[in-house]
Amino acid sequence: MTEVSSLTGRLLVATPVLADPNFDRAVVLLLDHDEEGSLGVVLNRPTPVDVSDILEPWAALAGEPGVVFQGGPVSLDAALGVAVVPTGGVGRTRAAAPRADVDMADRTGGAEAGDGGEGGEGAGDGSEATDAGSEQGVDGADGPDGTDGADGPLGWRRVHGAIGLVDLEAPPELLAAELGSLRIFAGYAGWGPGQLEDELSEGAWYVVESEPGDVSSPAPEGLWRSVLRRQRSELALVATYPDDPSLN
Repeated sequence: MTEVSSLTGRLLVATPVLADPNFDRAVVLLLDHDEEGSLGVVLNRPTPVDVSDILEPWAALAGEPGVVFQGGPVSLDAALGVAVVPTGGVGRTRAAAPRADVDMADRTGGAEAGDGGEGGEGAGDGSEATDAGSEQGVDGADGPDGTDGADGPLGWRRVHGAIGLVDLEAPPELLAAELGSLRIFAGYAGWGPGQLEDELSEGAWYVVESEPGDVSSPAPEGLWRSVLRRQRSELALVATYPDDPSLN
């Protein structure tokens, strides 16, 4: 199999021409990416559901707005916690943290759990994405240097730099003194082997570096434009692309 260069920890920014409504103007943080598939969460899809309604013990640690975000169209009945630990240092391990089961499908008004979208670019396949999630989002694995990457606080596992996954089954007090920010996601975006690479070759996504502040942006509705605007390339001009392409 062709070796895949990992994009873990980077952002997928939907191009203006991406047709799938699940990912319109989406900014996706990749939590895992290798030859077995890809898994990430959409950072700019807040729902009307307060974290306190779903995971009350974690509500006090969630950043503003203190709502659950729809991380993607797959497994909306499962919650993922992504958090920044400012003193986390650098490094990367495979994304791994237990997911909490929550009742989100009806509350968010999103796709049913396991629905990969409507078949447009970026949607992926529901069954393959679920397989990727079960393999990549649950089992821990060694980092690239052969270590387990467990150099952060208990209940937190590094994904990239200061960004990591939170064990939502752990007592929140284990992390309360360490977290700089926390975001709770219902569901995730998943791609089977080679799917994301196909979409990248089709021009569906821009790939850019993430910043810890992207996870906890207090104005997520403006994240697509702000991420593009900070790029030191022609991508900065894409931030001015109108919501209605016919106006361009």
